[in-house]
Amino acid sequence: MQQGGASDSAEIFQILADEYARKILLAADHGPKTAKTLSEECDASLTTVYRRVSRLQALGLVEEHNTVDEDGSHRSKFETSLEELHVEISDGQLSLTLETRDELADNFTSLWSDLRGED
Repeated sequence: MQQGGASDSAEIFQILADEYARKILLAADHGPKTAKTLSEECDASLTTVYRRVSRLQALGLVEEHNTVDEDGSHRSKFETSLEELHVEISDGQLSLTLETRDELADNFTSLWSDLRGED
């Protein structure tokens, strides 16, 4: 689980306010997609997609997967890693907590190990 500091929270709120960034997050939530596919699905230029994906990656909201096609060409695919976002207002402070898919899988693995009595 990540705790967003004031500057991190502001950046996350800014990127989520962006229509193209939201479209990319939603489109890439259905599995890894190339920038070209995201461009088509989000009705955005490739430049716009790459710019938003870069910001989303920097904030830990999107992961990049590198693949090699049958012809040997390398391709990047992007997938949403954000699973949950929680905002809390307490004592005049705003805090943001992110939960990513990897963390949820790690939590499940840990829970399963605990149930089985493994160390």
